[in-house]
Amino acid sequence: MKVSVVIPVYNEEKYIKNCLDSLMNQTEKPDEIIISNNNSTDRTIEIVKNYNVKIISEHFQGIGYARNAGFNSASGNIIARCDADTLPSPDWIYKIKKAFTENINVIALSGPGSFYDYPYANINTLFTKLLYFKLTRIALGYYPLFGANMAIKKSVWNKVKDSVCTENISLHEDMDLAIHINKYGKIQFNPSLIIKLSARRFSYYLIEYPIRWFKTLRAKHNIV
Repeated sequence: MKVSVVIPVYNEEKYIKNCLDSLMNQTEKPDEIIISNNNSTDRTIEIVKNYNVKIISEHFQGIGYARNAGFNSASGNIIARCDADTLPSPDWIYKIKKAFTENINVIALSGPGSFYDYPYANINTLFTKLLYFKLTRIALGYYPLFGANMAIKKSVWNKVKDSVCTENISLHEDMDLAIHINKYGKIQFNPSLIIKLSARRFSYYLIEYPIRWFKTLRAKHNIV
């Protein structure tokens, strides 16, 4: 099993080094790391060039476009995705491989996040576990994906890559992807697959995230 890790980046000079260091210190190393540069103007790429990673460029602005470009260029049969401000635990790749090996029906995997730079770190774990994963499962009938902490079979991505709703920025790109792939197999939620991330988007989680969640849910029947 070959795992490619995709990291979309836009002006991430403050965070990207720690993220890459965490990936380099995995107990099971990723087979490749792809940095999908989405028009960064700071020192992000200068920092990235100090690591043995693949750098691609996506000029259409938006995390969905950067994600897609990274997924398309991945050579692994499993594509893992995290964000530039995340710190994957040392067993992150190991747990991803284990999940796909133990259950051939699993087509995608996701887990919650925990803040590393906020006094109440467990707030986000509670948010992602209960409000996002559990509530969305009730609403959709299956688990969603959390972009900062997910993995998907490349074969399944190839089936939906031309139909995901990248241009509609009002939709939640992770839920949209889950809606597109659900018919091909099981989306697994692993509560122990916790990834650490920055609290810099905390206000987004509280305000814009729920708005996009409702819009995506309402558009579900028009997505597929």
